[in-house]
Formats: sequence, structure tokens, C-alpha cells
Amino acid sequence: MIRTRRTRFRPIVEGLDDRCLPSVAGLTPAQVATAYGLRGLTFGTRAANGSGQKIAIVDAYNDPNIKTELAVFDSAFNLPRPPSLTVVGQTGTPALPSNDAVWALEEALDVEWAHALAPGAGIDLVEANSASVPDLMAAVNVAKRISGVSVIAMSWGASEFSGQTAYDSVFTTPGVTFVAGSGDTGSFGGPQWPASSPNVLAVGGTTLQVSTGGNYLGETAWSGSGGGISTIEQEPSHQASVQSTGRSTPDVAFDADPNTGVPIYSQGSWITIGGTSLGTAAWAGMIAIVDQGRALANKGTLGSTQTLTALYSLPSSAFHTVGGAYNTQTGLGSPNGPALVKDLVSGTRPPHRATRPCQAPEFRPPGGNHSF
Repeated sequence: MIRTRRTRFRPIVEGLDDRCLPSVAGLTPAQVATAYGLRGLTFGTRAANGSGQKIAIVDAYNDPNIKTELAVFDSAFNLPRPPSLTVVGQTGTPALPSNDAVWALEEALDVEWAHALAPGAGIDLVEANSASVPDLMAAVNVAKRISGVSVIAMSWGASEFSGQTAYDSVFTTPGVTFVAGSGDTGSFGGPQWPASSPNVLAVGGTTLQVSTGGNYLGETAWSGSGGGISTIEQEPSHQASVQSTGRSTPDVAFDADPNTGVPIYSQGSWITIGGTSLGTAAWAGMIAIVDQGRALANKGTLGSTQTLTALYSLPSSAFHTVGGAYNTQTGLGSPNGPALVKDLVSGTRPPHRATRPCQAPEFRPPGGNHSF
């Protein structure tokens, strides 16, 4: 995530040192996938892994070692190489920005953990020239036009500002879900943009407890999870069932506490890291899995409006509720993978749906004894 100087509207990256531990400890991809019910999911005989989808990741500056870093990460955790990993600048060309060591940590986290949750999806990393809002949004505009991209991860944010509503329409591309972290400064920081846009899926943070084998033991709200009621954005219709003020964040949650964090490989070292950036990447991976299932059912990929509307209409069984009800630290809760994926695959059609009747593919949760 990124902290901003309000007077200049130029985000600066939030210090990752506050949520890093210099070690290779932390929850492994297998443990995280198991905890959230994503390990072993299938669509019929096909692994539910994001195959056929592309995840775009937007960050600032260049990480010159990202491909090597992902290869080391994959080797350590026995993950397959992604079908593709393409890096472009904010003009959509191979002309890349200058290197930056702090943003390189962010990029390693985003790429490695989007891939960890959806190892069958391709990845397009779009690097903005700087951490300014105009440059980052130029990169977002490039990302959403990349052929095949169905979800965009934006693990950065700034304090809300009066002109932010001018960007809301950027996040309305049909068939593309935009995801952003709600911030890492707790309720003190208030809602952050772009997570506070009503057209962006905002991800908050939890403290996740698992067994050695990754079995889910419980979650509590992470004290650093950002969120709150926007003073600028109006309440979207999909939130009418949970609150009646302005746009509130987050919508959903994921593990974020550095003490229950995850390892990344960056700049020659292993680091254990947390923050809502992790949830941003992970939820982007899960949306890619959902879109894979929808493609197999001859349905269109979800846009942000369809994703958000669907999430707020799902039964509570699709989530691990954290705090008992919707709140401004963990939103609706963290994912209960089998139910969440099944419901999003079968329950929502975007406007450009197929014209003939379609049946959702057979869906099998871990354990192999159930089909849908």
C-alpha cells in the first residue's frame, strides 16, 4: 500500500519495513490455499487454477529481477511456471521506468502471490513511471486494454482527495474486475483510494490461524487493516444491505498480519511479509479462478460491478465472517473457497453473457466427494 501527502496528491509507497520480517518463515502457498479451501478445487476434471485467464498487476517503477525472483519462489514451493509473465511500462511498450528497491518488494509480493493462488493464469506486470496518481492511472489504462486480462490488482493507495471521482469510470471496463487493498494503517488512516471507489473490490486484512497442515483454525481482524466510510464517494447500491452511509471499505478480507504473513523472494533475500497488498494479489488470483470457471461454462468474465453485486448477495456460507457481521476492518469476511467460487461461477451473468442457455461446469471442492 501507499501513503500520500494530501497537499500534492502524489502517493509515496508505504514503508514495507513496518510489515516485513527478514526470514523465510510464514505461511506457505499450500497452507494458505488449504486454509481458504482453494487447494484441490476442480471444475469437473480441470484444476481450478486460473487457467486461460490473465492477471494484470499495476505498480510503480521497475523490478529488474522479477522473472528470476518468481522462478526462485516457484522452485521453493513446487509451483509451476506461469503460462506467461510479461513486463511493460506505462505506455504499454518494453520501455520500462527506473529501478526502485522499495517498489521492487511490492512487485515481488504481488506477482508471487497472485501466481501462488492462481498458478494457471498468465501475468502482465505494468510498471508506472512513478508513484504519482497520473502515472499509476496511465498504467491502469494500459493494463485494462491488454488482451485477455480479466482482473487487475492495484496494491497501492492514497488518502482520499476531492478529484478522485473523476477516475471512477476508469474502473468500469466490462469483463474486468479491479482489486485494491484497503490500507495498512488501521482505522486511523481512514478509507483509501482507489479502494474507496465504488467500482473497485476493496480488500482488508485479518490475522489467520492455521494448523501445520494449513487447516483453518480461525481469524480475527488485523489491527492494521484500513477502511472506513468515504467522505467523497456515495454509497453504491450493492452495499445497501449492510449499511446506509457513504461508500464503505473494505468489501472482503484476507490474511494480512505480518505475524501470520507469507514469504516472498526479492532482491536476493527471503522476507516474511503481510499487509493488504497480500490480499489484493490473492483476491485477484481468486477472481481469475472464478473467471476460468465461467469461461468453461460459456459465460463472460466478471466486471467490477458484477463482482461486487454478486459478493454482497452471496450467502454467509461463502465467507469466513470475522467480527460477526459486515464491518470496516474485514468487510463481508475472508473467502470460503469452495462456496465462494461455486456461487460466483454459477450465480452472476455480466451484460455480455452468452446468448444460448449454459450450464455451469461440474465443480468439485477439495475431498472429491461432492459435485455441483
